[in-house]
Amino acid sequence: MPVTRITERFCRTATCAPGKSKIDYFDERLKGYYLQVAKSGKRTFFQRIRKDGRTITVRIGDASLISVRDARNRAKEIKAQSLLGQWQEPVKQSVLTFSDFVNDCYLPYIKVRKRSWQTDLSLLNNRILPAFGELPLTEVTRSQIQAFHSALKESGLKASTCDRHLVLIRYIFNLAVEWEEIEETPAAKIKLFREDNKCERYLNEEETQRLLRVLKTDSNRPVALAVLFLLSTGARRGEALKARWCDIDTERQVWRIPAENAKSKKPRAIPLNSAALSVLKELGTPVSGEQSLFISRYNGKPLRCITHAWFRMREKAGLEDVRMHDLRHSFASFLVNSGRSLYEVQHILGHSDPSVTMRYAHLSSQALQGAADSAASCIGDVSF
Repeated sequence: MPVTRITERFCRTATCAPGKSKIDYFDERLKGYYLQVAKSGKRTFFQRIRKDGRTITVRIGDASLISVRDARNRAKEIKAQSLLGQWQEPVKQSVLTFSDFVNDCYLPYIKVRKRSWQTDLSLLNNRILPAFGELPLTEVTRSQIQAFHSALKESGLKASTCDRHLVLIRYIFNLAVEWEEIEETPAAKIKLFREDNKCERYLNEEETQRLLRVLKTDSNRPVALAVLFLLSTGARRGEALKARWCDIDTERQVWRIPAENAKSKKPRAIPLNSAALSVLKELGTPVSGEQSLFISRYNGKPLRCITHAWFRMREKAGLEDVRMHDLRHSFASFLVNSGRSLYEVQHILGHSDPSVTMRYAHLSSQALQGAADSAASCIGDVSF
């Protein structure tokens, strides 16, 4: 309990001792008046008084919002009221629970900032809020979060799903710290499982031909053309279904994806090959540039869900294990196996992080091995 003279300069320079979450600096001139410095750097003024035989700590205010002079004057007022028996303990505010913070602060914040906020809502309602919802925000502990993370794994959930819950909890508590609802997050230093569960399926040449035969003859032309467009461009499903004719530059053979449709939230351009141009040709002439590329044959509106039709088509092609996203992986394999660099693959697929493209590095190695083998065929048999 260090005693010092609390001045403006001291308030700016005071630090928390290593290994402690906070430290109280008492003023040498006014008894009970002190400055609390938290590990996070937050500084708060307090005044201790006696009432009805017990010690009460009264919060004066945040040092970033109130000056030392004003804080001292308020401390004197509180002390004087206490000595005269006039000080009344303020009515305690209701405790802010984890559920209150999520519903009143977090969800309104992300609904206008995060496109996948409904996924967060699902994780919260299904598992996180039942576990922590009724707890006061300030009383959730690191050990509780750690136990929750481990329990998810023990329940049979995939490691990536467990980690997604933990990442969301971290984000919520980081915002609570940023908005000064708590001083430090209890979700720090909890390790993710980080198990490699990437599932990648590539179409070989024979499988590609089987799928193409189905796509070229299937009666549901809008969906068949949408799937063929995915296979021809390596685009994501959402990007293709949101594409409009005004995004297509047939002269330069480029499809420009606006930022609002891109996963990275950055605009990008995809070069259109002959297969993609053939899809556009079959789609016909649009009514206007704002018209979507792929229109439902049932209601004349842009296609939104093509999953069921895709399931039927892949079953018809004998490819029941192929996901729609595997078309994107297959497109990348076509590029790499034809000798294109990973740098080119990264930019065509729109990967903001080069490490994501590195999943196709083994395909590049296979292509190089093929090149080396072709050289060996020229040399001939060198056995001794």
